[in-house]
Amino acid sequence: MVSSLPHPTFPQLSTLFEQGGPHSAGRDGLAALLARPSDAVVALDFDGTLAEIVPDPEQARAHSGAVAALAALAPQVASVAVVTGRPAGVAVRYGGFAGVPGLEHLVVLGHYGAERWDAVTGTVQAAAPHPGVASVRAELPGFLDRAGAWPGVWIEEKGRAVAVHTRRAQDPEGAFEALKGPLGELAVAHGLVLEPGRMVLELRPPGMDKGVALMKYVREVGAGSVLYAGDDLGDLPAFAAVEKLRSEGTPGVLVCSGSTEVPELAGRADLAVQGPAGVVAFLTELARAVREGG
Repeated sequence: MVSSLPHPTFPQLSTLFEQGGPHSAGRDGLAALLARPSDAVVALDFDGTLAEIVPDPEQARAHSGAVAALAALAPQVASVAVVTGRPAGVAVRYGGFAGVPGLEHLVVLGHYGAERWDAVTGTVQAAAPHPGVASVRAELPGFLDRAGAWPGVWIEEKGRAVAVHTRRAQDPEGAFEALKGPLGELAVAHGLVLEPGRMVLELRPPGMDKGVALMKYVREVGAGSVLYAGDDLGDLPAFAAVEKLRSEGTPGVLVCSGSTEVPELAGRADLAVQGPAGVVAFLTELARAVREGG
């Protein structure tokens, strides 16, 4: 992690540069975004980035300032996209994104890009579901019983994926480590992959990740620069996509919604902020800088 910034205040971006700021690739990416915002894609994860991580994922909601910050920024850039493992429609509801002035062209890439919601139409487009998900869904309760899953471990139905959460267990990390191997074998047996997260193990189809979704969308838009913000292991492929784009000549910025649970992400970020409140503060300052010409 190169630069860690406090919450709730956020310095002006020019001051950030004067203080050393992001390393050269991130600094160049931010400079390119500010120079030509109409060519920029700003993409963000949902849980842990725009919304706090909570024990019950169904209770997650976007930070109180997130919609206003996005609505201030979105009209000034080529596109704002939310890239999430959640179903697209769920992210839209929990985010409060529908019908918001300024977000008329917001895109939500749900289920790692397998679903897409466009604000301009208000509809979700989706690929055909993978049959392995239905098989795992049916087998998983008995599988966890046989594996001796600890009290507090529970299953989240995600439509095109299934997730096993250990955050409520008496020993969340112990349960996570104990189940990771067996669930990985179960995923392979049904043609799926296992995606570890923050005290969650998700079984989902291969070829679906935030990096694939982000790369496809950036190229669809023809972006001249890209910024991606995330908080979890599932955001590493998106970080890798931005790094690949940078190697190909498209400037990019990587922002970590800071978490001590995922040092791998913070270590690759150009900038770290303190959770969704920090992300909102950063987006608000970015919108101001773009509006005022840097």
